[in-house]
Amino acid sequence: MTRPPMPDHRPDRVPFWQHLAMFRRDILSTQPARLYRAKMAEVKLPFLHSVMVNTPKLVRLVLQDRPRDFPKSERVREGLRPLLGNSVFVTNGATWERQRRMIDPAFEGGRLRDTFPAMWDAAQAASARLYPGQTEIEAVMSHAAADVIFRTLFSVPIEDDAAKQVYETFRAHQRSAPILNLAALLRMPKLMPRLFSRKTRDTAAHIRRLITMMTQARMDAIKAGTAPDDLATKIMTTRDPVTGDVFDTDEMVDQVAIFFLAGHETSASALAWCLYLIATHPEWQAQLAEEAQALRPYLDQGTAPDFGVLRRFPLIRDTFREALRLYPPVPMLVREAAQPEEFRGRKLGKGTQVVVSLWHMGRNENIWSDPHDFRPQRWQQGDTKACARDGYLPFSVGARVCPGAGFAMAEAVLILARVLCDFEFRAVAGRVPVPMAQMTVRARDGIWLDVRAR
Repeated sequence: MTRPPMPDHRPDRVPFWQHLAMFRRDILSTQPARLYRAKMAEVKLPFLHSVMVNTPKLVRLVLQDRPRDFPKSERVREGLRPLLGNSVFVTNGATWERQRRMIDPAFEGGRLRDTFPAMWDAAQAASARLYPGQTEIEAVMSHAAADVIFRTLFSVPIEDDAAKQVYETFRAHQRSAPILNLAALLRMPKLMPRLFSRKTRDTAAHIRRLITMMTQARMDAIKAGTAPDDLATKIMTTRDPVTGDVFDTDEMVDQVAIFFLAGHETSASALAWCLYLIATHPEWQAQLAEEAQALRPYLDQGTAPDFGVLRRFPLIRDTFREALRLYPPVPMLVREAAQPEEFRGRKLGKGTQVVVSLWHMGRNENIWSDPHDFRPQRWQQGDTKACARDGYLPFSVGARVCPGAGFAMAEAVLILARVLCDFEFRAVAGRVPVPMAQMTVRARDGIWLDVRAR
């Protein structure tokens, strides 16, 4: 396998503010080559002290060994506040621990099997929406991933009126809310209004109103004994084993907001980049398409497979893993030093922003062989297990590992298998996607593929 087509214009040095602007516009252009082998990088300005840790030892220290000493960054939390409120993604300490105790049971054991029929229905709908011709595949995968979330969380398809409004409003919000903005970088007086655009505030407020409506309706159904046995019901009825409490409406709205963001936006990003990589490697795609034909008997008979069918797609699973390594949907995790620290001889004061770049760890030249190349076969090699332990972090690691990691992998493998069963994807000449940082890693002008029926 070869390196995916990508811009090759990474300057060694650019001014800090230009770096921020370029990071959002084009991730690759702003990355000096040395950062893919650096052990640590530092930015120190009067209003900002930030270090990027880029070795397995430092990453384990921050994320696994001492997570309480490196909580989620308050600055980044401020940037996400309009939409996510006080959700599990941004909280710290006892609040976060309580939220995880109440959320984790929804993703444990047989619950994933229970959601599989809804995933299958969403995969079927995604395939039915595909037509031959040049297609902007990010939009298609975004629609499919949102459909999965609404079917598994609230037992309604994306065509449901409230679900459709949430999805459409979120697309506008995503474009107006970059992963980096001044609210996430500057310490400002509490009374000073944060620097959010009107569109960001308005779309976030509208999404939360819609989610509040859906959440309240579900709570009423739970009280009446008429609620379906889906993820929303499970989470709303799970009691904290320590306090015996359940989430109230406001708390549940926060959690649903992050479930939608984490379960839809990140999956859409990863699926779109994965299909682009598949399209640019036709010989590998042929092997995947052959593997995907395991679904053909079910399609011919009009029946649904069970959860065990996922075991029949090892190459598709490895391909998605490789896509997550090269294009992690969340390109960085930002923590904050809770006390003075010293990393590699450099003093870090309390409040220093500590960045774990999933983008750089996945392409770290000290960890991976041919780190920028698309090689799904690496996941079948013995030494990849050690590489993955050190540099593969798309779902984070440690106490704050994503509780929906298994859900995301199952969803992605199923959707990929379903569309590859019926369609061939080819790259469009002259339309090489340029990765940029919005709320996730997206393509600046979309990802255009030529879709052909098999």
